[in-house]
Order: sequence, then structure tokens, then C-alpha cells
Amino acid sequence: MTETGNLPKYYRVRTELAAIVADLAEGDAVPTERDLAARFAVSRETVRQAVHELLVEGLIQRRGRGTVVASPKLVQPLSLGSYTEGALSQGRVPARELVTFEEELADPELAVELEIPVGATVIRLERVLLADGQKIGLENTYLPARRFAEMAESFDPGTSLYAAIRATGVVFGSATERIETVLASPRDAALLDSTTAMPMLLLNRTSLDIDGVPIERVRSLYRGDRMAFLTTLRE
Repeated sequence: MTETGNLPKYYRVRTELAAIVADLAEGDAVPTERDLAARFAVSRETVRQAVHELLVEGLIQRRGRGTVVASPKLVQPLSLGSYTEGALSQGRVPARELVTFEEELADPELAVELEIPVGATVIRLERVLLADGQKIGLENTYLPARRFAEMAESFDPGTSLYAAIRATGVVFGSATERIETVLASPRDAALLDSTTAMPMLLLNRTSLDIDGVPIERVRSLYRGDRMAFLTTLRE
């Protein structure tokens, strides 16, 4: 193992393993913990810690009982575009799995964000987002039912929500978005084929139309090992 000063053993293994992974192709098998422990003359616990870091970084992923080189992260632009548009722009195949599509009553917080009365009916759409068959995120969208009454009956949850909203004549004008890191609940982790130990990116967005009227309130949870975000800053 290459000498790297006084760095912890697991980090030295992590550095060497990252170099090994860089020489492999997407989907190639990563050496087992036993093989890596023998190669680097360290304990399997040390190897396990190094492997965990590469899993979190998205360089490798679990597949069955083994570990393979992961596909590149999906890089989503921070814009008023949809998840579908972002995935297609990178040559990825977007898909969605419906979890919940129902009407419920707005609580005080949601009522303020959508500028509707407390107890007003909202449409809640919860879907798992996929790219090339891999689960990337879990999206919860809330729409004022009065404004989008027809969508409650006609919207196909397997299609782009933003395209359906625009088809009603609504024009997106602006959005406020907050991004932070969180850990998933057991339920959300299971829906994303992940674990509660995997860092997630949580996005909370409120979108407005060109007249400043709220369109939606969105809570999106993305796997930190499968997703990254990109923004362009100008002075």
C-alpha cells in the first residue's frame, strides 16, 4: 500500500481502492472485502469503512451480494426545468413509480406556502424518480386542487408533471428552493432501495407563475450517491 503520511489506515485503503475503481468500467465487479483486506494487509473492518466512503461518494454501488463500479451521477441543473428535462438532456432515460396520488387538506404551513385557506383541498403526488432504471429520488408535490381540478382526474402519474401543468396554460415564472443534507426515514430509504445511513439531498421548492401566484410546493429527496446539482452564477 502506498505510503501517505499519518493518514488513518481506512483512508489509505480508500485512496488505493478509488484508484483501482478508476481503472475499471461501469458495472465491473469490485474486489471483495476479503481480497482487499489481504491485498492491503488490513482488517476487514478497515476495508469496510473505506468501501462505505466510496459508496457514499457514488463511485461504487451494491448489486446483489457484490459491489460494482457505479454509473456516473445524474447532474440536475437548478432551474425551472423538470426532472424529466434534466435527465433527457444527459442522455438518461427518466421514469417514475407512483407511490401516492390523492387529495388531502392543507395544514397551516402548506396553506401559507400555496396562499390558500387552511383546510383547502390539495392534490398530493408522490413518486419515485428513476434514471436508466435506477432509483434516484422521491418527490412529493402539492398542488392547489381548485386550480388544477382537471389534473386530479386526467393526469397520468407516469408522465411529466411540468408538461401537464404547462398544458393548462400556466407559465412558470420563478421558484424559491432550499437544499440541505439529511438522512432518510426508514420508509423513504426503502422506497429508494437505500439505507438510513446514506446521506440524502433534500430540496424544498415553491414555484410561482408569472403573476407571482403559487403553483406548487415540492419536497424532493435525492440519493446523495446518485445525484448532484449544478447552477450557473452570473454577476
